[in-house]
Amino acid sequence: MTKTLTKLTLGTALAALMPVAGAAQDAWFPYDAEETTPAFAADGERAPVTYEALEKAEKAWNICAALPHMKDAYWLGVDYGLVEEAKRLGVKLNVTEAGGYTELANQISQIEDCVAGGADAVIVGAISFDGLNSVISEVAGQGIPVIDVVNGVSSQDIAAKALVSFQTMGSEIGNYLAEKHPAGSDEVTVGWFPGPAGAGWVEAANTGFMQAVEGSAVTVLEPRYGDTGKEAQLKLVEDVLQANPEVDYIAGTAVTAEAAQGLIRERGLMDQTGILAFYLTPGVWTGIERGFITAAPADSMVIQARMAVDQAVRILEGKDVIKHVGPKIFVINQDNIADTDRSTVLPPEDFSPVFSVE
Repeated sequence: MTKTLTKLTLGTALAALMPVAGAAQDAWFPYDAEETTPAFAADGERAPVTYEALEKAEKAWNICAALPHMKDAYWLGVDYGLVEEAKRLGVKLNVTEAGGYTELANQISQIEDCVAGGADAVIVGAISFDGLNSVISEVAGQGIPVIDVVNGVSSQDIAAKALVSFQTMGSEIGNYLAEKHPAGSDEVTVGWFPGPAGAGWVEAANTGFMQAVEGSAVTVLEPRYGDTGKEAQLKLVEDVLQANPEVDYIAGTAVTAEAAQGLIRERGLMDQTGILAFYLTPGVWTGIERGFITAAPADSMVIQARMAVDQAVRILEGKDVIKHVGPKIFVINQDNIADTDRSTVLPPEDFSPVFSVE
């Protein structure tokens, strides 16, 4: 693969924040991305790269994808990206979902079933940062490449990563608050909801957020961890508002932000309590459009999924591959949402889960 580094100038800064134009359903690339070197290093250096996907697979490879759940629009977007790229490349795809972030044993079993069913490659949206290492080692030991998509794992036995830095995603929202409420200004209180405890992406986002607000006038209440089902997040938000009725911001997962919108409106707190998410979903997009949610960084989950399928095929066919890559992160707010192509960062509004591509 030819890697094209992009030099940024002030005049092209805004354009550089957006994915390359023309990322249509059948031709989503070339795409502005970031490569991490050395690959798989938590503190690796990220540099701009133009991602070019294959035009077609040489054969109908059998690819299996194990996702945490399909309970929210984020993972629906990942499913969409996997399905559309499998169709475009001409490979088979089976998608499983474990049922939630408490279902580690189920995800392990599903990965084992994928291999038993003849998968040539396995794509994993991990429930746990460390908990899948043993099964990943077993699968890789059989010569079956494992691609880490979205969430991140600590295993060094993976063949590739298609994801962004959730530490950066968390820091984007933390930086927003720190810049708006610098040291010496009036103190503000933030209810912080990073997601399910133990998940790699959650711990990374929490680290980024906490580091970003350090030294500012932002006081963060004790993080409220929980599954990213809407009912679970709504209960956590209700608990925080009950204990801290004067809270200035609700910040956390996209599901948190979606759930908080109705609650904040019902309680007449729109002018008092702001809402921020550290990643984007269709519900957050709509919330920003309507002025209910302030901002959210976009990690383009559809593109991460497409990249993972392309990486799997490249590895199976012995072709050049960028081993650690993800879309370039940019923040969407009310100032730029009208100029952002929704199809590059989110699935179509009418998309329903698909679990098999033949």
